[in-house]
Amino acid sequence: MFKNVMRAIFPSRSNGAAKLEAQQLKQLVRAVMTTRPDEIGCGECFEQLDRFVEIELADKDAAEAMPLVQDHLQRCRECREEFEALLGALRAIA
Repeated sequence: MFKNVMRAIFPSRSNGAAKLEAQQLKQLVRAVMTTRPDEIGCGECFEQLDRFVEIELADKDAAEAMPLVQDHLQRCRECREEFEALLGALRAIA
């Protein structure tokens, strides 16, 4: 059924392009369906990232201490990359 909907939306697309667009549409729908009313955005996550990393470096459960930041990091590739870079840099100099 999903393929029929995609063909109706994108009738002139090649099959390869439709598959890519179908995958993007599935990801978008999944993101919308799993959105939480209390989730934070990138700006707020970035503001709290140093504290989150400090908790991780202290071998404590940062996900438990800051669940909204953890949730955002699981959903946002860019913020997760920032987190991993900061954590890695601080571990390297520790």
